[in-house]
Amino acid sequence: MAGHSKWANIQHRKGAQDKKRSALFSRLSKEITIASKMGGPDPDGNPRLRLSIQNAKGQSMPKDNIQRAIDKGQGGGGADYEEVRYEGFGPGGVGVIVEASTDNRNRAASEIRTAFSKNGGNLGETGSVSFGFDQVGEIIYPVEAGTADMIMEAAIEAGAEDALSDEDGHYIYTDREDLQSVSDALAEHFGETVEPKSTKLIWRPQNTIPIEGDSASKLMKMLDVLDDLDDVQNVYDNSELTDAEAQRLVDESTS
Repeated sequence: MAGHSKWANIQHRKGAQDKKRSALFSRLSKEITIASKMGGPDPDGNPRLRLSIQNAKGQSMPKDNIQRAIDKGQGGGGADYEEVRYEGFGPGGVGVIVEASTDNRNRAASEIRTAFSKNGGNLGETGSVSFGFDQVGEIIYPVEAGTADMIMEAAIEAGAEDALSDEDGHYIYTDREDLQSVSDALAEHFGETVEPKSTKLIWRPQNTIPIEGDSASKLMKMLDVLDDLDDVQNVYDNSELTDAEAQRLVDESTS
């Protein structure tokens, strides 16, 4: 798997799960509000909202929270969010892409720049990192959705480009333009028996950079700080960890 999934797994095991879950719900709510405001409150006529609601349900977000976020987008109140992408380099020369939704671009830029600089990284210009990534669709299903072979067969039949599986779940990749159609085909295939944990466009690295030791520890700290910022929606990187190094970082973070 690409490095970002292992980082996510490490960060998930770091503890403070109530805080992490609260931050996740906040991001999901923000995305629903933005989608509702931009394309209307009807998910049948608003593909972005439909995916946002699907993601929220996949994370067991309460229906009342989802509806409040939709209503907020239609209420005319609240903040006007701007979507901004930041790119830079972390310890070990790892490329990092940060997607933010913010009502204050100056605040977001300052906090993200500080997260980079205080943790051995540096923020670069737009395009300085993303040329080494592809923007693709990613659909994540839980382990109980089936075996790796079953998922691969269902994914290819649905029109996906690739599918990978590990102990944490199944990761299905699509062309950028095919995300919605593949998602719909898989939803029809699985019915109500299982729902995806996440369906969205991501930045997938074309090549990865092996990282270990002190550089890996510093990078994890930087990614964790970025992940905790209110304006940040998603963080992607092109690091590659061995299983042994990933386990070391888990042990280090919980000791």
